[in-house]
This record gives sequence, C-alpha cells and structure tokens, in this order.
Amino acid sequence: MMRKYAVLIGIIISSVLMAIAIWVYPDGSMYDDTAVGFSWSKNFISNLFQPRALNGAENPSVIWAYAGMILFPVSYAIFFINMAQKIPDRNAGYIIKYGGLANVLFTFLTVTRLHDLMLIISTSVFWTCIIIITVFVLKTKLQLFKLLCVICLLFFYYSVYLWATSNWDLLPITQKVNLGTSTLLILGLEYFSKKEDFAGIKTGKTRETL
Repeated sequence: MMRKYAVLIGIIISSVLMAIAIWVYPDGSMYDDTAVGFSWSKNFISNLFQPRALNGAENPSVIWAYAGMILFPVSYAIFFINMAQKIPDRNAGYIIKYGGLANVLFTFLTVTRLHDLMLIISTSVFWTCIIIITVFVLKTKLQLFKLLCVICLLFFYYSVYLWATSNWDLLPITQKVNLGTSTLLILGLEYFSKKEDFAGIKTGKTRETL
C-alpha cells in the first residue's frame, strides 16, 4: 500500500512542509522589503531558502523549505521510474528513469550557491522527461492527459520567455502555476494511466523491462 501511494504521500508531505515554510516566512518581497509575509505574486519560492528574508530578518522558513525540497524531487523520481515502465520505447524509458533520478540531486542543489546553474540543469532535465512523456501520451487515447501535457508545456515555455525577457512581474506567478500543473499531471499519470494505455504505440525499439 505504501509503495503504491508513495508519489502521492511524498507530494502531500512536501506540500505541507512548503506551506509551513511560506506561513513562517517573515516579510519582504522583491519590490517592497516591508511587505507582509510571503506574496504568491511577488516572491519566488527560492526566497524561502535564504538565511535572511528580504526584509533582513532571520528566516525561519529555511529548515521547512529544505525538508520539502528534498521530498519533492524524490517523489517525482519515483513517478519517472514508474512511468518509464509504461513507455514501450527502451531508450525513452532509460532517459525518463535516469533523468528523474539525476534530477533529485540537481533540484536539491538549487538551494545552494550553485542555484543559477543547478536551476537551469534541473529544469532542463525535468522538462526533457516531461516532453518525452508528452510525445507518448499524444499517441494514446488519453485525451485529458493530452490536454494537460500541452497546458504544462505552454506554461513552461511561457515562463522561459518571461525569464529570457527579464519580466519579473509575471515570473513568480508562472513559477507556481508551472509547479501546480506539472504536479497535477504527474499525479494523474501515476494513478490514472497504465502500461496498457501505451501498449499500442509502434516504436522502433521496444522492451519487456527496463
């Protein structure tokens, strides 16, 4: 039972920990260091990992945010491993499986001094896995997940555009929308798709197990 619901349990616990981190975040946003609490539209999630909040006060959110950040990528990695078993293409399955595992390290390192570099790497690895999964989902009859995959990718590429154009007004919002939609997609595919949904896809290289 625990193994079956590992992804769901991990995401729920991670979400609770991050919610606590947001709740205890002192004050300050990127535009106003006197702003009260954590603003969903003005603060980035990375603000929770700083030793001091943007108002200069000691930040008690750090320990909660670190704990949540450990569990989130681990939960995602379990999903990617499980999803790789459903994909009929061996090479694609390997990329999804080992990309998901590697992303645990890259995501955790985003809260260190290597934040900028690790953010680029972890984002690239995570969304590469999602893109590969999307390619296969689009070949199935999973109509709702086709739509959700496209929505996730559209928000992701829009966020990349905002980042490239230094549009800091909308980026904090799209960051959280990206997290929400991708997590919803992951939970949906984990519990409402099965290997048989992908069995009819014709590929050049199929396999029995990874």
